[in-house]
Amino acid sequence: MLSRKVLTLLLAGLGGAASALAHAADPAPIKVGLMTVKTGVAAGIGAQMQDGFEYLLKERGGKLAGRPVHLIVVDTAASPVTAKAKFLQLTERDHVDVVVGPLATFEAIAIRDDVARAGVPLILSSAAAEDLTQRKADPWMVRSSSSSAQASQPFGVYAARTLKYKRIAVVAEDLSFSHETVAGFQRTFEEAGGKVVQKLWPPFNSTDFATVIAQIKPDVDAVFINFSGANATRFLKQYSDYGLKQKIPLIAGMNTVDESLLDKMGDEAVGIVSAGWYSAAIDTGVNVRYVSGFHHAYGSTPGFYATGGYSAGLILEQALKATSGTVPSGKELAAALHAVKIDTSPRGPLTLDSYGNPIVSVYIRKVTRVDGKLVNTVLQSYPDVSQFWTYDPRAFLSNPVYSRDFPVSRNLE
Repeated sequence: MLSRKVLTLLLAGLGGAASALAHAADPAPIKVGLMTVKTGVAAGIGAQMQDGFEYLLKERGGKLAGRPVHLIVVDTAASPVTAKAKFLQLTERDHVDVVVGPLATFEAIAIRDDVARAGVPLILSSAAAEDLTQRKADPWMVRSSSSSAQASQPFGVYAARTLKYKRIAVVAEDLSFSHETVAGFQRTFEEAGGKVVQKLWPPFNSTDFATVIAQIKPDVDAVFINFSGANATRFLKQYSDYGLKQKIPLIAGMNTVDESLLDKMGDEAVGIVSAGWYSAAIDTGVNVRYVSGFHHAYGSTPGFYATGGYSAGLILEQALKATSGTVPSGKELAAALHAVKIDTSPRGPLTLDSYGNPIVSVYIRKVTRVDGKLVNTVLQSYPDVSQFWTYDPRAFLSNPVYSRDFPVSRNLE
């Protein structure tokens, strides 16, 4: 007979061995750094980006591809210098396996050269600078949202051929994102027979648009606008207050009538037609469940920023499924990210091109009131839209990057 002491030791040893085996069988956790904006004027949209990524984790029980996720969130304060410091913190001190973010284009540009040096893959969830996935595409970097002009290029065709607009004025924030968005729209609109006859660029920090609105030509068919956050709500309210809403229709970039803003808008937004790669009104089962679940979790409707964060999680999940064993090396994970193909998501199919940018469905949307709530009703969709639209990529890339000066504005009056 074994003594009680020996038996106790044996049982303890067996228990420890069983625990060790169970622990060994657990998949290795993955450490994710999320760069967003939590302070300042962009904190609201930064919170939505974070909510989108975290909502996917909620759906998956805190795991991606069966691996527990250790999420580290940092505040970049919408500052390139801070973004650079936070990226180095995540990669050198916290030793994350992958970084999601940052929010703004100028932040992404600030850390671009650090990504390859760190050997840590980056998933851009909202920063839309064209060249980050074009002339300066990086094997360490992919994007989950879209390039700046990706939705505005088909929109230019729609405005000319379906809306039958001939003469358009532009009013947009004087930022690279707006420059690129407007440039893509101008190129295709003018190729389809229209003319951009006026461009007005109010500063990003503007709060009063009276002077700008007073300059809008009275004989244009429509005004194409591109504003984000509080500036969008301010401009629409002032445009309506000055009596132009009933005189000259507004068409807009996706961010201007984002779902996160519609809850704060009134009749001044009704009727605005826009183009984007997502609408909460997409009528599919997967999107209806996503919108309902997100609203239940956060009390708001997902839009551009939330769905960019959610899509980043989907892309990371698919890349992890393609790897096996422990958390893949940085180079292995980067390669798996570039190979992602998602058949079904709230926004539709999602495939990355050879430059790391999504090929997506683009939706033409119109703000309407449904059951007392403003929604982006889908009018038409363009499937499988590349960042290069219908252009040959090599010919596209031989031109300068879209900007305030390219394509050349030959029809200004």
